[in-house]
Amino acid sequence: MRLFSSLKHRPFALLWSGQSISRLGDSLYRIALAWWVLEKTGSATAMGTVLIFSFTPMLLFLLIGGVAVDRFHRLGLMLTSDLLRGGVVAVVALLASSGRMEIWHVYVASILFGFVDAFFQPAYTAAVPQLTPSELLLSANSLTSLSGQLVNVIGPGLGAFIVALGDTPTAFALDALSFFISAGCLVPLLRLPTTPRLETRRANVLRDVREGIGTVLASPWLWISITIAGLANMTQVGPVAVALPFLINDHLQLDVGALGLAQSMHSIGAIAVAVWLGRLTRIRRRGLLAYGTWVAGGLITVGIGLSVSIVEVGLAMLLLGAAYSVCGLIWTNTLQELVPRDMLGRVSSIDYLGSFVLLPVGFGLTGWATDQWGTPLVFIIGGLLTAGLAALGLLHPGVRRLD
Repeated sequence: MRLFSSLKHRPFALLWSGQSISRLGDSLYRIALAWWVLEKTGSATAMGTVLIFSFTPMLLFLLIGGVAVDRFHRLGLMLTSDLLRGGVVAVVALLASSGRMEIWHVYVASILFGFVDAFFQPAYTAAVPQLTPSELLLSANSLTSLSGQLVNVIGPGLGAFIVALGDTPTAFALDALSFFISAGCLVPLLRLPTTPRLETRRANVLRDVREGIGTVLASPWLWISITIAGLANMTQVGPVAVALPFLINDHLQLDVGALGLAQSMHSIGAIAVAVWLGRLTRIRRRGLLAYGTWVAGGLITVGIGLSVSIVEVGLAMLLLGAAYSVCGLIWTNTLQELVPRDMLGRVSSIDYLGSFVLLPVGFGLTGWATDQWGTPLVFIIGGLLTAGLAALGLLHPGVRRLD
């Protein structure tokens, strides 16, 4: 099958294999850490703080990471990142196994993770086209996306199983091992050139940033979507990331296995949509479709808050994953088609920062609101706000006419 053709190219096969294993380790770590924080503190505020500490450093250093990726050896940066993250998680595993881990240890580890991710993520994105022949690039990017979603299906269930056995330190240790395996896959690739040799470099960085902002402001569908995403990610991602473990444990009186099931269902919905949309050659009425599914996603989030069983939560998470996969795929496709190629990097950076810069605030507010009001109300309010924000976007003709 053409989907797997890029794996015949050894450099990409090594890179993809290492990262797939590392992603699986990360999924074990996330669910084990979420349940550890819940049992250790019983506080949604603490859960939100963990996410704030991991996300904020990445946002702060993302632009610096992008500059470093274009100036230093990309695979060397990735190798260093894997070794650092593996070391951090190994320390976490040792602390957990000895019973000495405290919440502040988790905060420090999250800060270090966020800082390193600011360099690793742009390095991986830039390294793939450097390592992969152009005719195999579509296969490579598709496999990267597919492996991430499949890991999100397998990982939560496996992590929940390990935690249910009372072996949370093992889940942490496996994540550390996955980073070292990923680093081992990168070592044979270090001699390959992955940094583009630019004959000239722009001297005025501020001018480049102004040009990117000007491109965004000149296109209503761009600045409206980025603005709404910045607000809606607070109201949508916050409840799912922070409050879901408490909804499962406190409201439904279920264990970590139910949390793993709910998260896996979200990824299954996303995979189904990715396979379906991947068969199409063109998506019509993109503005209406993307924003319509955005509104639907908000209403589905309300449904999570109204759920009284894990079956209902699982079904809602399945539909939520499908809805936001439609939005995400349409958005990426539209950026690639309508934004000039020489502006795409800057516009993408502005998009990422604008869409997620308020997310740490959302994590903190969600944690506080969950402790004060309870999880069902947090999902209901968050979902209604998300649907309302997306509906506002549809009022602009530039969004409705996007095709």
